[in-house]
Amino acid sequence: MVRLAVSGHRGLSKDTEALVTEELHRIIETKGEVTGISCLADGADALFAQTVLDLGGRLIAVIPASSYRDGLPTSHHSTYDSLLAKASETVALDRTNSDSDAHMDASLRMLAIADELLAVWDGQPARGFGGTADVVQAAHDKNLPVTVIWPSGASRA
Repeated sequence: MVRLAVSGHRGLSKDTEALVTEELHRIIETKGEVTGISCLADGADALFAQTVLDLGGRLIAVIPASSYRDGLPTSHHSTYDSLLAKASETVALDRTNSDSDAHMDASLRMLAIADELLAVWDGQPARGFGGTADVVQAAHDKNLPVTVIWPSGASRA
């Protein structure tokens, strides 16, 4: 069973979400039995987690901080709750504040248990510490394979 971690952009348009979901589905289904590792944030994390589940894989949810859910958009709470309930395992970091340091620590925890990183990434520098570019660099530093997903026609807000 391959363990895939995800990092990727949030705030994607509906059109970009559809493109990314299609590409995630294509890649994940080639991997055989999959365990997905995700923080379940809106955007790439949730799209990845749902795709893993749709393809019959198991899900590990990594929770950066006890206040993490509160920092997500209210419109995403029901999706987050649903995905969290379907996770076969939860790894909760011992942090209270859901800040950039907690998010990067959660990404590093994912990388520590993953065989590969799927990065839904436009190739641009991180907009803040712990962004996708930082996670991709951390994976490279650990010699962890990285597959970048940014389909033609995708864009960020």
